[in-house]
Amino acid sequence: MCGIVGYVGEKPALDVVLEGLRRLEYRGYDSAGVAVVADGSIVSEKRAGKLTNLEKALAERASANDPLGTATTGIGHTRWATHGPPNDVNAHPHLSADGSVAVIHNGIIENFATLRAELTDAGVELRSDTDTEVVAHLLAGAYGMHHDLAEAMRAVCRRLEGAFTLLAVQRDHPEMVVGARRSSPLVVGTGDGEYFLGSDVAAFIAHTRDAIELGQDQVVTITRDGVTITDFNGAPAEGKRYHVDWDAAAAEKGGYPNFMLKEIADQPQAVADTLLGRMDARGNLALDELRMNEDELRAIDKIVIVACGTAYYAGLVAKYVLEHYTRIPCEVELASEFRYRDPILTHRTLVVAISQSGETMDTLMAVRHAGEQGSRVLAICNTNGSTIPRESDAVLYTHAGPEIAVASTKGFLAQVTACYLLGLYLGKLRGDFFADEVRAIMAQLGEAPAAIQQVLDDTSQVEALARELADNRVILFLGRHVGFPVALEGALKLKELAYIHAEGFAAGELKHGPIALVEEGLPVLCVVPPRGRDQLHDKMISGIQEIRARGARTICLAEEGDETIVPYADVLLTLPKVPVLLQPLVATVPLQLFACELATLMGHDVDQPRNLAKSVTVE
Repeated sequence: MCGIVGYVGEKPALDVVLEGLRRLEYRGYDSAGVAVVADGSIVSEKRAGKLTNLEKALAERASANDPLGTATTGIGHTRWATHGPPNDVNAHPHLSADGSVAVIHNGIIENFATLRAELTDAGVELRSDTDTEVVAHLLAGAYGMHHDLAEAMRAVCRRLEGAFTLLAVQRDHPEMVVGARRSSPLVVGTGDGEYFLGSDVAAFIAHTRDAIELGQDQVVTITRDGVTITDFNGAPAEGKRYHVDWDAAAAEKGGYPNFMLKEIADQPQAVADTLLGRMDARGNLALDELRMNEDELRAIDKIVIVACGTAYYAGLVAKYVLEHYTRIPCEVELASEFRYRDPILTHRTLVVAISQSGETMDTLMAVRHAGEQGSRVLAICNTNGSTIPRESDAVLYTHAGPEIAVASTKGFLAQVTACYLLGLYLGKLRGDFFADEVRAIMAQLGEAPAAIQQVLDDTSQVEALARELADNRVILFLGRHVGFPVALEGALKLKELAYIHAEGFAAGELKHGPIALVEEGLPVLCVVPPRGRDQLHDKMISGIQEIRARGARTICLAEEGDETIVPYADVLLTLPKVPVLLQPLVATVPLQLFACELATLMGHDVDQPRNLAKSVTVE
């Protein structure tokens, strides 16, 4: 989940690398560092804390003769700590004992303890607590044998176990950066006489939108003359070239005080773009990539969704949608638990992997396990060319654009939208829908962006509620049907951003334990089902009455025109009228805004919550 950048070209490398790190800081902000190659040596600077600490240190040492400012080859890193606390010593880059090699790293070297003991026995003094420093020493030793940095990288990678992306520079090669990847993201940016490496394309999007997607277990060398790719054994390999369809402006705040608010505001467009061009005149829907035939999909007798965090809650919404649209049994699994419980999978099981980044390690391991069991895998993802889509049999991209804030917002709504599309696709393929029925539901989905915008047009009531509840340290959420995952997601946002105790419950479960938490004045946000499902609606009102009788302060989200809820709501937040299954697209938005505003009032950085990183690329 760390952010990495590499550059070779004619520009000052430090400027390019720092710019890339600013765009990647969402991936980790425990420490940051840079290294450049100049005048036959490696010069490095690194600091614990956010990137601003590094920038301050660089400004203090800046001078006309400082090679940090004049070198044209460099690497940079922003860290989310795994091995060792976040301090200056453990920050990347890590240098070999003789200072000849500098390395930055994303991921975990699982056999680092064995390798560390080997180095210690050989008399090498290790200065940090990290697994990365081990690689720096091994790489320097391998370079001494091969006198070729790429071959040294291949030799070291063959010894490493785990998931990793590595970038390295060597003092004898002032115009070269070598990278390697295994189960961790790395992309190449190609320019005119300049080349880039990054955890994702945001690292270099200000300079080029042309990229190369690297495959598994590959080593890449960039120089001013071009790009060379091999596998870990040295055999030539080819990357997949593609063009990024968004620009640097899409990764900027656009006048909003933080990325999260901008991304909440982006949601009508994110949903619209996810729907764009999906259906032809005959009512047929299309996935972005399909590497399985339709007969295999018709034969599916079980769907298993695997995901983590917010994506898991999107999967819970998808369960209602997929079972309703396809009548295929659907299970939703936490990816981190999936392969360890020995799940029952067959060639007729469709595993749906949901991941915004496409690099979530728990989800990737679940994908690989499913493939080993003979199941087909379909990915729902927002990042073109990332690992999970590459290793899946089919891909449905969400086209939400870059999501920078750590807490997912537009990523969630786009994932939910993609799940509706998947349900319709499978339902039509299996003969459960006629073309006119698909068109009718797609028309309803097409109205969703305007409904989301309606919620965003007046946020004053949500902002006032956040001010009122800013001193509360416990807030509960209730929901039924598709409102239950919305309640879970609302609670997660408060945990992530405001660091307070928040829990989401299925309203029907109140009497089975959770109602014991209710006391006088406790705020409870209640997601009320639309009137189209009167039984659900009435049962939700019964639950609200039960908690009000015990002193709860009820904040109800209900569709406009629902007068039956008014007597039971201390605060009523109205939602646009939408079909029952589509309610998550509008009901989630006020809860995102509420969490963002509450955390801001508490003085928290909503874009970079403590202890979290955007893309969890380690198990």
